[in-house]
Amino acid sequence: MTFRSALESLIESLDATVRIAWWDPASEPIPEPLRRSAGQLQERLGSANRLAAGKFVGAPAVVATSEAIREAVQQLDTAFVAYHKRADGGAAQRDEAAIELDAEVGRVKLDAPRWD
Repeated sequence: MTFRSALESLIESLDATVRIAWWDPASEPIPEPLRRSAGQLQERLGSANRLAAGKFVGAPAVVATSEAIREAVQQLDTAFVAYHKRADGGAAQRDEAAIELDAEVGRVKLDAPRWD
C-alpha cells in the first residue's frame, strides 16, 4: 500500500506540473493546491524511486504488483527527466515536453489495474 500511495502521489504531482506548464497566469492565478502538489514533485519522485530500488519478496501476486509499480515509477522518472531537460528551451519546447510528459502519465495510468 505504501508503494502504491507513493506512485499515486507522484502521478498527482506530475499531473499538476503539466497543468501548470499549460496554465496562463495572466488569466487567473495558479490555485494553491495545484502549486503545492507540483512543488512536492522532487520529494515524491525521490520517495518513489527509493521504494522502487528495494527488493520485493513474498507471495507471487504481491511481487508482481510491486514489479508493476516499480516499472511505472521508472517510466515516470524517465519521462520527467526528459521533460525537465526540454522545459527550459522556450515556449514551443516546453509545450512539446509537457505533451510528452502528459502522454506518459496517461499511459502509466492505463496500467493502474496491475497495481491492485
